[in-house]
Amino acid sequence: MGIGMQLPPNQTVLAAHPKMAFEKGGYRYSVETKAGQSTYTVTDGKDTLTLPIRYAFGVHIQTYVLEHDGQFFESLVSYYPTVGGLAITMGDERLQPHSLREAMGRPTGQQEITACFGCHSSNGTPGLTCEHCHTGAQAHMDALAHGQSGVLPKKLSALAAEDTSSFCGQCHRTWETVIRTRKWGELNVRFQPYRWANSKCFNGADARIRCTACHDPHRDLVREDASYDSKCLACHVSTKPCPVSKNNCVSCHMPKVELPGGHVTFTDHQIRIVKAGQPYPD
Repeated sequence: MGIGMQLPPNQTVLAAHPKMAFEKGGYRYSVETKAGQSTYTVTDGKDTLTLPIRYAFGVHIQTYVLEHDGQFFESLVSYYPTVGGLAITMGDERLQPHSLREAMGRPTGQQEITACFGCHSSNGTPGLTCEHCHTGAQAHMDALAHGQSGVLPKKLSALAAEDTSSFCGQCHRTWETVIRTRKWGELNVRFQPYRWANSKCFNGADARIRCTACHDPHRDLVREDASYDSKCLACHVSTKPCPVSKNNCVSCHMPKVELPGGHVTFTDHQIRIVKAGQPYPD
């Protein structure tokens, strides 16, 4: 979570893949890195548009925020580790560009781009600092540096499940945000607080079902299914037990969803009994 945005010359993914290419719909894309500087190029065979990559958003999957004619654009292609190269950016699969400018990327409004920088950086500084989540953390650290105790930042562990979901949802999308923007379909599997709140077992007052009950935001995401068994059993050992198994609970009850394009898979946080052939539940 600490590396939400990278600036040149510290764009490690681009440095590790100095020359990437992709083609779709009559447009050819290339991303090249030389001497710590990266460029994003799109051509239709007749005309070519090349822009510097100043902002690379994301930790593993990376999308580029470009500037053209005084406006920000989300690049139409992104880097995916599953293919080791470029492919269409998530959510843009249905776009059919009719010009080089449209093929370059999707224009973003001021509110959207402000939200992007707000979640992927701390006051424009690459990565997420303590202050990003803990208001007053910087003042506390400055005070300690001068031999003073300072005011302790508010502990987020005191938040109820509903409040924690809303807090994390500032970047990961809240239930209300998804409902208001009507983001239906498998793409909303990315928005964990929304999916979480749709679970029948979600209780906004129960600390056992807070985001932080399963995930430590100060550490890298744990990907082993079995590591979450104790979290599941914290609730279900005293309720109706699963008749199938007490191991790898999330492998069945939080299924993996592969998004259109096949380059990204998310764990669906809507806890449920999954049946074969059942459609994706919005």
